Amino acid sequence: MEWLRDPDEIYRRSFAIVAEEANLFAVPEDMQDVAIRLVHACGMPDIVADLRWSDGAAAAARDALASGAPVICDAQMVADGVIAARLPADNQILSMIRLPNVAEMAKELGTTRSAAQVELWKPFLPGSVVAIGNAPTALFRLLEIIAEDLSRMPAAILGFPVGFVGARESKNALHEDGHDVPYITLLGRRGGSAMASAAVNALAGQYEK
Repeated sequence: MEWLRDPDEIYRRSFAIVAEEANLFAVPEDMQDVAIRLVHACGMPDIVADLRWSDGAAAAARDALASGAPVICDAQMVADGVIAARLPADNQILSMIRLPNVAEMAKELGTTRSAAQVELWKPFLPGSVVAIGNAPTALFRLLEIIAEDLSRMPAAILGFPVGFVGARESKNALHEDGHDVPYITLLGRRGGSAMASAAVNALAGQYEK
């Protein structure tokens, strides 16, 4: 069986297929790189119909990254998927889920480790770019923290939690009542760490055409 071995050609063809199959007609120009990267990350052109974003969210995230804002990730898989070399200002990539005190915090708070770690995000949140690709509970808790203290508002939330319990609802909360924080999300159950990191990579620099 013949199969393609040239990585550059695989990359080129992949994005050519995305451009051909994804309906980007309703996607504004400053969001198209993000949409293309998200489709490429999951292999599903139909997700474009379920993408939602606030006006200016892509620009807000790009500006924040350019100014050196940290990227806060809910899962280590998200952090590992962010291409540090693409970040414009040697930005920190923060993932706190594996810190040794998080499990104990979760037990004391009666919540998940993903939600408990958000307490540790607080000093880093103002002006940051938050990428959530795994845990709906992290997104729910983040929205509560912003509602409690608007001074902790990130520059943008990239909300892509995945799953059957809470994923749809957490993203609906971000889309419908996100306390004016700029956001990009994918409605429904679909999402994942690869999509969250792909969104960061798209916002960090132009994809290779």
